[in-house]
Amino acid sequence: MSTLLGLDIGTTSTIGILIDTEGGILATESRPSALVSRHANWAEEDTELWWSNVCALVPALLQSAGLEAGAIAAVGVTGMVPTVILLDASGRPLRPSIQQNDARAVGEIEALKQRIDGDDWFRRTGGSINQQVVAPKLLWLARHEAECFAQASTVMGSYDYITYRLTGALSIEGNWALEAGFYNLVRGGLDEDLVRLGGMAPDRLPPLRASGEPAGAVTPQAADETGLVPGTPVVTGCADHIASAFVAGACDQGDLVVKFGGAGDIMLTCERPVTDPRMFIDFHIVPELYVSNGCMAASGSVLNWIVAQLGQAEADAARAAGQSPHAWLDERASDLPPGAGGLVLLPYFLGEKTPLHDPRAKGTLVGLGLHHELRHIWRAALESVAFGFRHHMDVFEEMDCGVGRVLACDGGAASDLWMQITADVLERPVERLLEHPGSSLGAAFVAGMGTGALDDWSAIGRYARCDRVFEPDAGRTGAYRDAYGIYRDLYRRLETLYPSLADLPAA
Repeated sequence: MSTLLGLDIGTTSTIGILIDTEGGILATESRPSALVSRHANWAEEDTELWWSNVCALVPALLQSAGLEAGAIAAVGVTGMVPTVILLDASGRPLRPSIQQNDARAVGEIEALKQRIDGDDWFRRTGGSINQQVVAPKLLWLARHEAECFAQASTVMGSYDYITYRLTGALSIEGNWALEAGFYNLVRGGLDEDLVRLGGMAPDRLPPLRASGEPAGAVTPQAADETGLVPGTPVVTGCADHIASAFVAGACDQGDLVVKFGGAGDIMLTCERPVTDPRMFIDFHIVPELYVSNGCMAASGSVLNWIVAQLGQAEADAARAAGQSPHAWLDERASDLPPGAGGLVLLPYFLGEKTPLHDPRAKGTLVGLGLHHELRHIWRAALESVAFGFRHHMDVFEEMDCGVGRVLACDGGAASDLWMQITADVLERPVERLLEHPGSSLGAAFVAGMGTGALDDWSAIGRYARCDRVFEPDAGRTGAYRDAYGIYRDLYRRLETLYPSLADLPAA
């Protein structure tokens, strides 16, 4: 029996896990990260904080599990995708990471659309030119931070960066390249012409590797900083949303995972690469499978924003009730009817990624009256994310992709109210994963498969199981159909107005 370490470089926290190869979770630890938005639609993070978190997590995990570092047979890293990290010639980050939900490069997106035929882009990449694509962000950097951009020797993503810090070896994983818009699905591999569209020479991208391939071994310097043993194998990492879907048990055609994190991921397992300009396509962790998927730029982040804006009296009331603000607001909103008392919220606080691909979209609350309370707004926020997932599911059906089981995971899935709303809106049973360890478990499992400590992909089922099935309530689904129709119509009516808001003075 071997011990495997998984690290997850997430938006709000860095998470570590130790597992054995028999289905046991030996220890989990986390350290907070911080999403910084210095200007409208900006989303950045401090890469050094990620590394400091890793250095703190490893000894904490070992202490919690009662193990020595030598027990760790392999390491895998997962994380947000596709973040943009620029390294100088010495391998040091030149600036904070630009996150995947950053929507600053609006002009560059439009310029890129003028430079390349959209049908050709879709044929090569399986996607569209949108705020997630890396080339527009590179063009923005070249224009607004020219000195920094000129010094960039390497471009990579979040989990690739931590893998590099552990091993000293540069690489990028396939899903980073695919979601970045640099991977050619037709012929396979990096497309140098697509890379050049970002104003960057192709040789600034490190070697491309598949998830689970050997990435290197822990260096003496990394061992000193983390407490790991020098020479411990490290495998090429994986995208966090794909790792999470795998851990949830999405390994068969039609398995659908909804992930309630800071962003909202929705992922459908497919036996072939089913592409649509409105959606993303990724490689599944399991070879020969694919994931057609989407991502709402802000879901849990909207709830966290509401909590952050709570007045002192509200925060004191939550503490007095012995509850977190999230649980306290859930309880207050639980007796409201579908439709949140006539409120509909569009959760486009960071623009919107799939299926709209509109970085100019804005968070919008419609229907407010003086009789409304905070609990109405909270319920409208919960419903808005469920409506966003329903929008994606409608697109999957238009793509002729059959949806089977619906599995829910990540932090927000702990909310019974949110899960019931989601089942009612999707009009399907929703299976919640019990104590779903998240993407870090996927990274640890990939480390085991990549080094031979594990040899069966289906063994992931040993680590997580269903907690509860939320059945749709026929008495509520009709009202939610009506509210969902308003949700969809609101964006169509406001789409042309949103760009005008950018002309108003910034705060």
